[in-house]
Amino acid sequence: MEVRVQNLRKEFGRFPALDNVSLDIRSGELIALLGPSGSGKTTLLRLIAGLESPTDGLIFFGDEDASRKTVQQRNIGFVFQHYALFRHMTVLDNIAFGLKVRPGSRRPPRAEIRKRALELLELVQLSGLEKRYPAQLSGGQRQRVALARAMAVEPNVLLLDEPFGALDAQVRKDLRKWLREIHDRTGHTTVFVTHDQEEALELADRIVVLSQGRIEQVGTPDEIYDAPNSPFVFGFIGQSNCLNVRVADGEIWFDDRPLGLTARGEPEGPAKLYFRPHDVELRDGCGGCVAGLLAASRRVAGTRHLEINIGANHDHVEIELPPDKAGALDRNRIAFRPTRWKLFREG
Repeated sequence: MEVRVQNLRKEFGRFPALDNVSLDIRSGELIALLGPSGSGKTTLLRLIAGLESPTDGLIFFGDEDASRKTVQQRNIGFVFQHYALFRHMTVLDNIAFGLKVRPGSRRPPRAEIRKRALELLELVQLSGLEKRYPAQLSGGQRQRVALARAMAVEPNVLLLDEPFGALDAQVRKDLRKWLREIHDRTGHTTVFVTHDQEEALELADRIVVLSQGRIEQVGTPDEIYDAPNSPFVFGFIGQSNCLNVRVADGEIWFDDRPLGLTARGEPEGPAKLYFRPHDVELRDGCGGCVAGLLAASRRVAGTRHLEINIGANHDHVEIELPPDKAGALDRNRIAFRPTRWKLFREG
């Protein structure tokens, strides 16, 4: 089901947790709400769910205004970070709960409820565990049960609030892949909240980046990472460096020298140059380059990260190189130039 959020505002007291947010979520899409703490991502999720009421604005499910409807009327499936399973119920009873408590006219027969719960148990790869209790499961297994319970009611929209936040790194990675597979098989319109950039980039069809109650950018993982539209998104998604530069005569200058980077059509004056640590080329000498002294070096998986001191008036920058290239460098002085970059005007 398509979900449309229109000019949504939510205030707590006088504080605007969300400020004029509009968003179209396509039917069958897997959307990530990504942002730092306090950005408004969980508030937006709770408004879509009906757990909060908007101060202003509308929420549509398909063509129907759902802004004042309850969670039950919206037919939402919700998965929380800490599972929220019923400890006194078996796995099978937890999954079947939402169907069992439906009003009589909408409640399926007992045999059909059991059949549906067992099918979901198989879907989440927990067949044979239906008689266990939550305390007898691992964290990853509990989260699978929570997802099966949310899907049992055949929700219009599936909402997940930091679903893997309480799990260790390897389990998170395994469950990310599994959740994507489940989504592709079931086709539920799914919205999940995360502060984990890697999780959002790996899982989502599109990512909504929020900051201070506003949407900064909406796009595919490639668009968000490769074409960030603001300094905030560039700085928040992945690693980045920022240099204070100047545009003059269609060229970019750093300190007192040109970098060999053209900026035709850019207005002259001060700007900020953003680039990723891996988007650099090493240079000999310093004709058109940034140069500095090696401050630190560390191995991170298949690359070596080099921290470079480029002068007293600048923050250190970090570049990534293959270990063999890094090992062949002069350990004192390193010169490089960005190969992919973006300019943002100051202010």
